[in-house]
Amino acid sequence: MAAPGGARPRNFPPNYNPNALAGAMENLQFNQANQQPVSNHGGSPARPSNVIPFGQQHPPPGAYPRNPVPPYATTPNTFPPNVVSSRPSGPPPGSHPPPFMSRAPPLGALPSSFGGPSAPSTLGSVSRSDNPMASSAFQAPVSAPVALGPTPSAPGAPLAGQGFTAAGSMPRPFGGPPMMSNIPSSRPYSQPPQMPPRFGSPPASAPFAVGQPTPPLSVPPPPVSSPFAAPVSRAPYDMQFRPPPTQQVSPPPSIPGPMMQTSALGMPPGGPQHPNKPMSLNQTPQSKIDPSQIPHIVYSFGTILHDTRQGNQVNPPPPTTSDYIVRDTGNCSPRFMRCTLNQVPCTVDLLSTSSLQLALLVQPLALLHPSEEPIEVVDFGENGPVRCSRCKGYINPFIKFIDQGRRFICNLCGFTDETPRDYHCTLGPDGRRRDADERPELCRGTVEFVATKEYMVRDPMPAVYFFIIDVSMNAIQTGATAAACSAISQVISDLSEDPRTMVGVATFDSTIHFYNLKRNLQQPLMLIVPDVQEVYTPLESDILVRLSECQEQLETLLETIPTMFQSNRITDSALYAALKAAFVAIKATGGKLLVFQSGLASVGIGSFSSREAEAKSSISASEKDSHKLLQPADKILKTMAIEFAEYQVCVDLFIITQTYTDIASLAVFPKTTGGQVYYYYPFSALSDTAKLYNDLRWNVKRPQGFEAVMRVRCSQGIQVQEYSGNFCRRIPTDVDLPAIDCDKAIMVSLKHDDKLQEGTECSFQCALLYTTVSGQRRIRVSTLSLPCTNMLSNLYRSADLDTHFACILKQSANEIPSIPLTQVREQAMNTCINILYSYRKFCATVSSSGQLILPETLRLLPLYTLALLKNTGLRSDGRLDDRSYWISNVNRLPVHLAIPLVYPRMVTIHNPEEQDSNDSVIPPPLPLVSSGIRDDGVYLLENGEDCLIYVGSSVKPSILQQVFGATSIEGIPDQFNLQQLDNPLSKKLNAIMKEIRQQRCSYLRLKLCRQADPQAEKLFLRLMLEDTTNDGLSYVDFLIHIHRQIHTKMS
Repeated sequence: MAAPGGARPRNFPPNYNPNALAGAMENLQFNQANQQPVSNHGGSPARPSNVIPFGQQHPPPGAYPRNPVPPYATTPNTFPPNVVSSRPSGPPPGSHPPPFMSRAPPLGALPSSFGGPSAPSTLGSVSRSDNPMASSAFQAPVSAPVALGPTPSAPGAPLAGQGFTAAGSMPRPFGGPPMMSNIPSSRPYSQPPQMPPRFGSPPASAPFAVGQPTPPLSVPPPPVSSPFAAPVSRAPYDMQFRPPPTQQVSPPPSIPGPMMQTSALGMPPGGPQHPNKPMSLNQTPQSKIDPSQIPHIVYSFGTILHDTRQGNQVNPPPPTTSDYIVRDTGNCSPRFMRCTLNQVPCTVDLLSTSSLQLALLVQPLALLHPSEEPIEVVDFGENGPVRCSRCKGYINPFIKFIDQGRRFICNLCGFTDETPRDYHCTLGPDGRRRDADERPELCRGTVEFVATKEYMVRDPMPAVYFFIIDVSMNAIQTGATAAACSAISQVISDLSEDPRTMVGVATFDSTIHFYNLKRNLQQPLMLIVPDVQEVYTPLESDILVRLSECQEQLETLLETIPTMFQSNRITDSALYAALKAAFVAIKATGGKLLVFQSGLASVGIGSFSSREAEAKSSISASEKDSHKLLQPADKILKTMAIEFAEYQVCVDLFIITQTYTDIASLAVFPKTTGGQVYYYYPFSALSDTAKLYNDLRWNVKRPQGFEAVMRVRCSQGIQVQEYSGNFCRRIPTDVDLPAIDCDKAIMVSLKHDDKLQEGTECSFQCALLYTTVSGQRRIRVSTLSLPCTNMLSNLYRSADLDTHFACILKQSANEIPSIPLTQVREQAMNTCINILYSYRKFCATVSSSGQLILPETLRLLPLYTLALLKNTGLRSDGRLDDRSYWISNVNRLPVHLAIPLVYPRMVTIHNPEEQDSNDSVIPPPLPLVSSGIRDDGVYLLENGEDCLIYVGSSVKPSILQQVFGATSIEGIPDQFNLQQLDNPLSKKLNAIMKEIRQQRCSYLRLKLCRQADPQAEKLFLRLMLEDTTNDGLSYVDFLIHIHRQIHTKMS
């Protein structure tokens, strides 16, 4: 089987029509792409001018065109925004949920991220050194209180964090990308030119505090030895952070590295008593740890301008929780590919010593910011893109041309190749091709090549959508069938406008019903398949019809189905038989099966009636063998799913239920075919119909492709160890994706197979061969080049916390069905402990043993780990279906949605006068502690999936009237739809919801939590993850527990 870029049997990559991209979900305005000419670099005739680059896609659900980003001071066209005309988007026929919206980027100055982290990492409102190598030292005891003295800096020690290596010690990276001299700087005219900072460089306004000791804070040990023990009282929460002093320490001689900088987060409010005077216990003005001194998430509300490379050096990507605009200057955008480490260890021993992971998170079709430049499409004509003849890597900015451009050296395998004659160009004095800045493939980290005939074994497939609807008695009575038919009917007009687009419909209970949609029939004809063991498809040519030929008949059928089956008394469900029959109908072309399921499969292929009884008998997920119920019920389902993937058939599941449905078995189809699971439990026809419609609309309209195959290539010395995500893998090197969209991410674990040379760069290249919705064959190539290092301290300095934690999250989700839950929890916690222990042992040895030393880049790792242990997937109780859905969701989750899923965002909505200093639509988030919840307040908490609105018991009637249209808490319905009333509070709540839905690409479900309702209040307070709960320790006690474990390992 060939890799991306070569013909491969029976695997036909995806199609995507840039003119028919999904813009959002409901009542949205769409940012349509500006027409971009295709670069014609192969000497072939120019492509038609109406070809639109795929990368210029529509915004996610709820987005509307943002205001253009203010021009930079140097030139009015420094960063051309992707500002486009908006397409009218009225509501679909019938009643709809309220529309989405999004906001424009703030009109303030955009801080540049040249040379380092885009925004300073501040704790609270107190300024502090933002050196990424600085460490947060949290002081906690291990045994009895002791008097700890300061640790003065070594005399003459160099400042920490001034760069990866000493000045001038790192040579220019081999085969680096072009110096983007034609891109103006965002620095104002009045600002003098400066050298761009490297990793770890502090901002000019934040000088280092060198030579100051770290006064320790000794506190008694907690009366617990496990993070899941009884509650421990602690001091009240305080949002203010104090600037910790810094301290320099040096790593042991056996592991080279620069001097490290540490700071104590547990110091008393007064700071050090004397620069060189030890602080004894009786000088400590507090006996408990102040929660205000521990690390918390600092959200960035400004828009960051991020250059992927500056001065031929790598810029670390901004945090995924920030709003940033990427300018591709050689490396691909972090939206497409992020690495856990922004410096690659030269040896496997160095990586093992650090306890860090080396992995990539790849999101090949990720959405761009509306102000970012679209992905350029390059057409090399009949010859196709230039590639290495040995490793088949694609041409990219890091290839080095030699011999006056007649040959080039591959940056992936090091092989020297001949430059094709029609691609030859002479070199300039700097060794670069003279046309490098004019060719996107030589100056951009991400480009899209037009695939030639050699990449095809058949004509590109059309867009095919086959809808399968549950019409059993349970589905009819709960309103699931009517909601599904209504949603499908409204999104028909949003399907691909390509004339080849085909559709089909089937319903099922204990039998399967197909429908003849031919135009010459007055009404659709039902064709019943009673055999649910040996299924077949009647009149295959008539049940899958071009949309342009059957739209009226399809709309009529969808209006009729709920009425047709309203008296149905059949409770059995032949779900898997219906899936098999629909697969037979579309296997000749491939396509998407969109399944609306309401109950447990009970008859036909793959039905196991004992599954529900086993689930009911295993209420507690902590039982020894309960994890086996999170595996598919039978291997036949996995075999079916693999067959679906071989024929390019993708399955998306919409589970609309009020009962157990065995998601563990159902989810094997989306996981293997590149699909997705949508879960509506407990389904309410009143409040969930809007979400179902919007989820379906975004599913068919979002940027996506079909029949794809993906491969990640690495430089010599590194190789791919494993892929993880929703796909089928038939050969070790390739990932087969019957469908791929902008919301899917794949984790790529890496390993060493040889030593790397310090001073060089290691490249990673992701190639995705796919077919667009409009039937065009494309190859999207993203390349990332990172420096190699032999210094342990550089690994911690360059660690990407968000990517690292997303990998930990995905690894935990993959382990849950295989081993007992207690082991999964232990592995997650040990991963955090081992990383901090390695840092403490090798990079902060001079500091006192009474301090918990946290690397600045990973200071939030304990908080995220605690949140993971208390999350749905790893809690010791809960429904099996909930855990199975959590696993399925995490498997496909992109990086920017991993953090909010585990650590939700909570804001206040009861104060209309509250405004953020940056005029953000969303108020500043609050820490997840119950002490910050007021009885007279209204709060919103969201995790990207659900949105809880908490109403205190003492909220003023005037506020209730403005927000909910009710004068009392009891008057608010349990299942309510958000309405916009003509008052500031209601408008504020609606604006917040629209912005969140735009950010999350999801129409969040609304749930009301009254303080007076014990069950609802319990649900909300369980999400106060920093409190002591039945699921584990408080944040403060968890830090103490981690410190005790590290101290034990050190001893």
